[in-house]
Amino acid sequence: MPNFCAAPNCTRKSTQSDLAFFRFPRDPERCRIWVENCRRADLEAKTSDQLNKHYRLCAKHFDPAMVCKTSPYRTVLKDTAIPTIFDLTSHLKNPHTRHRKRIKELTEEDIRKIKERRLASSIDQIASKKDAAEDSTTTNEDEPQLSTEEKAFREYLRSLFEAVVMLGKQSIPLMPLKASETELKPNNFQALLDYRMNAGDEALKKRFEATAVNSEYLSVTQQSQLLDICENTVREEMLMEVRESRFFSLVTGDLVEFANEKHLPLFLRFVNQQNVLREEFLDFVPFDGDEPALVERLEAQLTDRWGLSMEDCRGQAHKATGISTTKMKAVAILLMEKYPLALHMPCSHMALNIHLANSLPFPNVQVVMETLRRIGAFFQAQSTQDELEKAISTHYQKNEEKGAALKQACIPGWTEQHNVFDVLLDMLPPLLLCMDNIRDNEEGKFAASVVADGYSIAETLADFEIVVTIVILKNVLTFTRAFGRNLQGETLDVFFAANSLTAVLHSLNEVNDNIDVYHEFWYEEAVSVATMIEIPVKVPRLFLRKQRAADVGEIQAEPYFKEYVTMPVIHGIMQEVEDMFSETNLKALKCLSLVPAVMGQMKFNTTEENYADVYRNDLPNPDTLPAELHCWRIKWKHRGKEVRLPTTIHETLQLPDVKFFPNVNSFLKVLSTLPVLKLEDSKSDTASGRLQVYLDSMPPHQWNKSLAMLNVNTHVKHDLDVMVDKYCRLYPEDDTEVDAESEEVAEEEAGMK
Repeated sequence: MPNFCAAPNCTRKSTQSDLAFFRFPRDPERCRIWVENCRRADLEAKTSDQLNKHYRLCAKHFDPAMVCKTSPYRTVLKDTAIPTIFDLTSHLKNPHTRHRKRIKELTEEDIRKIKERRLASSIDQIASKKDAAEDSTTTNEDEPQLSTEEKAFREYLRSLFEAVVMLGKQSIPLMPLKASETELKPNNFQALLDYRMNAGDEALKKRFEATAVNSEYLSVTQQSQLLDICENTVREEMLMEVRESRFFSLVTGDLVEFANEKHLPLFLRFVNQQNVLREEFLDFVPFDGDEPALVERLEAQLTDRWGLSMEDCRGQAHKATGISTTKMKAVAILLMEKYPLALHMPCSHMALNIHLANSLPFPNVQVVMETLRRIGAFFQAQSTQDELEKAISTHYQKNEEKGAALKQACIPGWTEQHNVFDVLLDMLPPLLLCMDNIRDNEEGKFAASVVADGYSIAETLADFEIVVTIVILKNVLTFTRAFGRNLQGETLDVFFAANSLTAVLHSLNEVNDNIDVYHEFWYEEAVSVATMIEIPVKVPRLFLRKQRAADVGEIQAEPYFKEYVTMPVIHGIMQEVEDMFSETNLKALKCLSLVPAVMGQMKFNTTEENYADVYRNDLPNPDTLPAELHCWRIKWKHRGKEVRLPTTIHETLQLPDVKFFPNVNSFLKVLSTLPVLKLEDSKSDTASGRLQVYLDSMPPHQWNKSLAMLNVNTHVKHDLDVMVDKYCRLYPEDDTEVDAESEEVAEEEAGMK
């Protein structure tokens, strides 16, 4: 069972940190002083034995001079230690919050007695510090000396962790690239240990000098233990910041497969103590099971394992594709039912039109989206990109201006832009020409795998159903393109986007009301494109086969595509826009008028009070909000001419005097975490981007969850000493040796069989 700290306003427990926890003393007098210093009125009636048995204080509440280590695995208090470091005021910032640990109000007499005791205690502590300083010049009697064997073991572990961290940072897989070489070469970890020993690492040399040349230095179990410790240490470093920030948003990415099991990458957004918005990668969550099981797993990960509260989750975004889209939408709905303030929004990493198309659960739309992803990957190579540009020049040789514009539009990443369907439609003829040229491969410069991929993509695009789907998506998503682009813009753009949603929905409704007219125009456009690239106009083969089986008369192409493509797409887009931008979501985005530049654009005639009820319980002093907002407007309205209005939340939070507006400060921090808002100055270096770089850098069978964690989070402090301490505590040397021996015996027995 975990130990919980009994101090008021302290939420630490032993399973969430490496801090030592200390029992209340059995001595009645000392125990009484501990209780008085804690200011826990509910503990005064308990005996010292009861307190000693059931209550603990963590090391954070004691002067460091009072705490000493008796071994690498044990921390103790000095006999005279008294807890003196407490947070007795943070609960005042939110009087609506319920507190289990009530803080006692002190009388004048109580204060006088406490001052006298603290004075005596401080004299003892000063003397103790003086003794410690004197002892540090010779031998510290309170700090027990490690034995020679313990020191050697810790140095050996430090070398191992250093090697693991290097593998992670440099994106080096554990196993060699080719499976056929595994019999001849050691794995990369063992090779790195060999290198370190040859370079003079004495700790490793002493450990492995008697090991046979071809044998493994470490068992698979030991390697797994090292990786787990590294991963958990890095994660805990980031989680400390998240807990300090309190509010966060949950972001998930595309599915990743490890050992034939699908996992969901999990990211957290939060504003750190320096008021900077961060998005960090924290783990992979197994994707198996139904939606309620996945929700339960996410909750357990966040609360039980990481010590966060889902009540503090203020947003969620799921970058789902393919068959996972429907499942993640259901997960988002279930989470919002439990936690209404965990607002489901699109993610700033993905263009809104891409998100909307991905959300449509229709096979033809999903084929188009998967083909787009394949096209993006196919043209990452310079050779295929050059071939595409050559095909564009050939097709548009009579319209050089159009050709030049298209070449400029198909830069790397064009398949993820807001106008992707417009560009795809214009590029369809040269794209098919390019694929034909690659398929012919007259000069032999393309590998067989590239030729095969090109042929497969061309066959998919040369289908009338796909052409119709692209045309419908292009035309329907024209109405959301500017809206989506503004959502990924500056704060002012996002604010006006939130206020323009009514116009977007009105346009989509107008299309839906006049669907016959719009479909006729769009179908004619699709036929024109198909005729140009010599694609036959026909109803899909699979549908015709079902019609014949049902003995139904022949259906014409135009009404078929109206019923099975145009209408489902327009209805699906309308529904997704309404779900993503519900009344609560819009209220949150309209609170961006707190940013001074937005207030100035609105002539300081803003009404944040109308939307503040969404986050009322997150504010330190909600009753004073109207007066504070009035002062905030006056401050910027009557600023000096030389004072520039901050344009973003980040810039506003960095102002030194924002701390004098505690409600505004809290408001802005909560808003910052919303997934729809872009990250400041980190477009080219996001956690999701770094994860994708790791996954692209090696074949899927070499991916490793722990090494991915280390690689994505190289910016996080890697404390080798903390890793060594954790390993020593969890896997003492004797146990490790026994495990290794038992594993070797099991392998030998398996070989004999």
